[in-house]
Amino acid sequence: MVRKVSFILLIMAVVIFNYGFGPGMDESQWLSWSNKCLSESYDPSTDIKLKKWEIMLTPDHFIRLQKTYQHGKQEYYSFNLNRLDSIHYQPTDGNGMLEFKTSNDDIIVQTYDDPKGDVDSMATTLNIPVKGMSRQRLDSLNDAVKYFKDKKL
Repeated sequence: MVRKVSFILLIMAVVIFNYGFGPGMDESQWLSWSNKCLSESYDPSTDIKLKKWEIMLTPDHFIRLQKTYQHGKQEYYSFNLNRLDSIHYQPTDGNGMLEFKTSNDDIIVQTYDDPKGDVDSMATTLNIPVKGMSRQRLDSLNDAVKYFKDKKL
């Protein structure tokens, strides 16, 4: 009896997941889910001097990460998903690193209020520390990124 109920619940969960996150989602639903996933998964504990942060996927298909440190230094990273070459996930103990990679130096890197001087540069890789990145969440984030990467504005 318990096996039968468990099986039915599993089938219901799969149907609900496919209905809620399947091909029927429109752009605003994909955008909302992607931002929730990125915000909930970002792991600020890897940088003890971090005061606040914001990560988002914008309606014009840019991933943006802004970090503000305790002494006012700010770091800003941004790239358009059309320029994305690949996403890799490197798991660690309960956490991991999402690596967004572009084929050229297409990631904008800027620093402000840095005692060493402000920097404007470009990069090929953006590493984002994450926590709680299950296989299903990673697959769904990959689906969302593919949706926006393939979509023309």
